[in-house]
Amino acid sequence: MINLLKNEIETALGMAIRSPKDFDFLRERIYARLHILISRTTLMRVWGYVDEKVTPRQSTLDTLTRFLGYTDWEEYERNASLPKEQQSSPVLSRRLSVLQTMVPGEQLRLAWLPDRVCDIEYQGNLKFLVTASENTRLKPGDTFEVSLIVEGEPLYLDNLRQGNRPPIAYVCGKKSGVRFEYVMPA
Repeated sequence: MINLLKNEIETALGMAIRSPKDFDFLRERIYARLHILISRTTLMRVWGYVDEKVTPRQSTLDTLTRFLGYTDWEEYERNASLPKEQQSSPVLSRRLSVLQTMVPGEQLRLAWLPDRVCDIEYQGNLKFLVTASENTRLKPGDTFEVSLIVEGEPLYLDNLRQGNRPPIAYVCGKKSGVRFEYVMPA
């Protein structure tokens, strides 16, 4: 199961994890997505890069499976035990349920093609404030509501308020979907 998990993480990253630099990259990606620090040495042990016969801790396995979009290691094992056609593929559909996951003040970076980037801050009650943006119609100070963000899918904003204009609906990443990551406050 752990080998399957490692393969799925490498697939999600689009690269093999083979060098200390790769483990640093994975560590940074995990922190950007989950705000959880995991040591490079721990990752090296899981991948067998460091020759130590240690079974990964439950918390490490939970973190790695959460990186792929699962709730925890137990959910990952249940999913893997299903027939192939019934398995879900969170690698391709990492999701963020705003009410269940976020607390006011947390920040996300949204990105979509061709070169759109938007930083947002959660205000509570499904409401977000745009704090920075590049190459998008969303501007700092705009607010909107959203309850679910699914990576790789379009993001539907409700009640987008831009200045004194009436609220509208807006779609980010209509063709290619959006990517999201947690951002540390400035």
